[in-house]
Amino acid sequence: MRFQGQTVAVVGGGSGIGKAIARQVIAAGGEVVISSRDGAKLDTAIAKFATGRALPVDMTDAASVAAWAEALPEIDHLVISASSAAHGPFAELPETDLRRMFDAKFFGPYSMAKAALKKLRPGGSITFFSGVLSRRPGMNCSGLGAVNGAVEALTRGLALELGPDVRVNCLSPGMVRSDAYAGMNPKARETMYDATGASLPVGRVGTVEEAAEAAIFLMSNTYTSGVVLDVDGGHMIRQYAQR
Repeated sequence: MRFQGQTVAVVGGGSGIGKAIARQVIAAGGEVVISSRDGAKLDTAIAKFATGRALPVDMTDAASVAAWAEALPEIDHLVISASSAAHGPFAELPETDLRRMFDAKFFGPYSMAKAALKKLRPGGSITFFSGVLSRRPGMNCSGLGAVNGAVEALTRGLALELGPDVRVNCLSPGMVRSDAYAGMNPKARETMYDATGASLPVGRVGTVEEAAEAAIFLMSNTYTSGVVLDVDGGHMIRQYAQR
């Protein structure tokens, strides 16, 4: 019961990896506050958990972030798994799409972490999310790799600045089966999973539960700070197909 007596705020906790994190925190004796823009998803998740609190927020809206921080109880850990992605060739990707992604995946988490500081108990932690493309780029993903790199740089800077009261880490997941791909054609989605999995040393893509276990480690290991933890099935040494 490693989270007994502790409260964890999970931004993005209504679905995917964030929801799996919240579920594992509860199983380990903790309380959760889950947040996202989708209030219906939050309410559904809380109903399934049979405990916890839903606190909607739009990370890209300053007034919403301020209201969220005001309503937030004292917490021991903040996890920000909610994000956004924009893919496309460098010469063709509209800058408006890139800026929206930076707003959602960098400036949003930056603002949330800053707003939550006054509610974060000493000895607590902040966990950001980046992704494997920051250090192992893929075709047509230069913008996504750049924003992931910015999140990782922020992690290291804040770990130095906020320590020893607050530890700051970053989880960098590879491809996992999650709600993030729910909008894809099912056949195309399975083809993508199979192709990616075949290129990984573990021979498959990951699960949200496996990614959540890594977040649990980053929160609970009190000697870990400033770390970017890859949970990617060996993506950093994967064998890419020929161009």
